[in-house]
Amino acid sequence: MPDTTTDQPTRRAGGAVVPVLAFAGIVVAVMQTLLVPVIKDLPQLLDTAPSNATWVLTSTLLSGAVATPIMGRLGDLYGKRRMLILSLAVMVAGALVSAVTSQLLVMIAGRTLQGFAMGAIPLGIGLMRDMLPRERLGSAMALMSSSIGVGGGLALPAAALVAQHTDWHALFYGAAGLGALAIVLTLLAVPESPMRAEGSFDLLGALGLSAGLVLLLLPITKGSDWGWSSGTTLGLFAGAVVVLLLWGVFELRVQAPLVDLRTTARREVLLTNLASIMVGVSFYVVSLVLPQLLQLPTATGYGLGQSMVVAGLCVAPLGLTMMFTAPVYARLSARYGPRVTLITGLLIIAIGYGGGLGLMDAAWQTVVTSVVLGAGIGLAYSSLPALIVGAVPASETGAANGLNTLMRSIGTSVSSAVIGMVLANTANDVGGVAVPTMHGFRVSFLIATAAVAVGLLLALCLPKAARPVQHTQLRASSEEEAGLERAEEVLRGFRGRILDAGGAPVARAKVTLIDRRGRQAGATLSAADGSYVLAVPGEGAYVLAAKASGHGPLASSVTHSGVERAVDLDLSLPGETVSA
Repeated sequence: MPDTTTDQPTRRAGGAVVPVLAFAGIVVAVMQTLLVPVIKDLPQLLDTAPSNATWVLTSTLLSGAVATPIMGRLGDLYGKRRMLILSLAVMVAGALVSAVTSQLLVMIAGRTLQGFAMGAIPLGIGLMRDMLPRERLGSAMALMSSSIGVGGGLALPAAALVAQHTDWHALFYGAAGLGALAIVLTLLAVPESPMRAEGSFDLLGALGLSAGLVLLLLPITKGSDWGWSSGTTLGLFAGAVVVLLLWGVFELRVQAPLVDLRTTARREVLLTNLASIMVGVSFYVVSLVLPQLLQLPTATGYGLGQSMVVAGLCVAPLGLTMMFTAPVYARLSARYGPRVTLITGLLIIAIGYGGGLGLMDAAWQTVVTSVVLGAGIGLAYSSLPALIVGAVPASETGAANGLNTLMRSIGTSVSSAVIGMVLANTANDVGGVAVPTMHGFRVSFLIATAAVAVGLLLALCLPKAARPVQHTQLRASSEEEAGLERAEEVLRGFRGRILDAGGAPVARAKVTLIDRRGRQAGATLSAADGSYVLAVPGEGAYVLAAKASGHGPLASSVTHSGVERAVDLDLSLPGETVSA
């Protein structure tokens, strides 16, 4: 029986793992948003037309969309830590390229390389799932998922301050420095995950998905420049449909696909990914609207006349609140499950946008709106990886979370295109300059509210999870409580204990679930009390294999009926004679 995992890590996940991985996520967010304060000045800075300057942003979006699912799959196959470091290294190289040039094509090349850092988010979440105990996993994934908002919130005022007082190229040197620091910290504090998926890298699938995503996202981001009814825009959309359909057919037939579409088509995974698009839309609208409202001159009658730095500081609470919601999410999710926290987050977002329609008359009102929206988006973002992780095998965590992150990116891309079109079509022409109107801002908020309503409907359709056992109801010893909590991790799968020949528990035994085609369907390490929990993707026959240092390996044929319950199965490892 082939073993599809590596040896156990030589060190346990220490206390620095979560903050280091979250810092890597924050670095990625800084990379994404560092040019926001100078967007309007890019044509002059690069000595090019405005339509050409937008490629500096579009190139990062496209490369990030392509790299996210690919790096996730490579992480599942060859090591998530290794691919995380590679993603950050490519970002650092791209930042240094951009830092030394004012030529448009070279700048676009540098920004394209920086987009590869987007793969760090799903890779970090996958590392957390593989290494952290259950009691730490919820808040850790929430912090990692929210790091995009945290980094964006911190980067806006910092980048504005740098852009106002120094050469704008210093932004890229700063991003490169942060990326290098993240690499060093990852090497020092984050061990490699022992989990590996079976099979080889699906190169044709990666090329097909890349082509389909470029064909889809190009007209979304450039449609307002080219014209939404132009032949180029419509032709690219049609090409995207054809390529993605052909890619889907190919992925269903290949033995080791880049993305397991059968897993993706499961109700809980599909609905979560669709809801992620709506959450992405709602996150980006506020980032587009409030900075413009704050910086418009008071002579317009509705602009708040704030500087670039003050505008960034007013929007910064959006990201900071997302960070502070991570521990709140962990408590709510432990009690009610990630589905309820997603619904709660979407309701808070709806309240934020609804209230924001009447809170646009002073800078402090935009801060209130940012705080409320940050709390809602933080809860929603934190819930998404937990829902994905709970619905896919451990060997597919990186690829599945990569696809989920991609869905959020598509949401922000759609949001950028639609809101940009709305603001342009409702703008007033003042001396040849298009000035956004209050009507355009309010329509943008209404669009965000509609997206949240769709996301809420999708979340309500997610299957309900069994309610976790309340701690106040457990009267057993602390060891028994830990065992009961671990048993709640899985609704459909196998659970039990790994024991030695004398019946004593075996800690950190490697337990692998293999399906009828010989592919790994899941893997885990037993806890201190020997307990393990493994979810199954569906009904059928499996092989459950276990091995540990100092014990002989054991493989047992098992069958699961597919019903929403865990099958209890203890495994007793034989003794192993070790020669001198």
